[in-house]
Amino acid sequence: MRVPRFVGLMAVDAREAATARGVLLAAPDRPDFHHAVVDYVVRQYPPPGVEVPRGAVVSVWFDFGEGEGGGGAGVREPRVPHPGGGGLQRELDRPGDPFEAITT
Repeated sequence: MRVPRFVGLMAVDAREAATARGVLLAAPDRPDFHHAVVDYVVRQYPPPGVEVPRGAVVSVWFDFGEGEGGGGAGVREPRVPHPGGGGLQRELDRPGDPFEAITT
């Protein structure tokens, strides 16, 4: 059987998927894993698609390891410089020299 993808699933969904596919889950960073519900899996070993025997143990982690990221993906800051105008603005005549190059 092949290991399913657990990354991105909530703990409760990962446990259900593991049971349905015949693998066992272990969470080295979460001793209370069997009580966790809404924490999301951020990595797993073995990776998805690897062939393993039924009943094999798949380790899942809910926290990023040192240097693996975490945070920042949800932060949205304005990008500078802003995209230049275009569209209708380029089509309209602008006052001034009619042969002036339009730069944005």
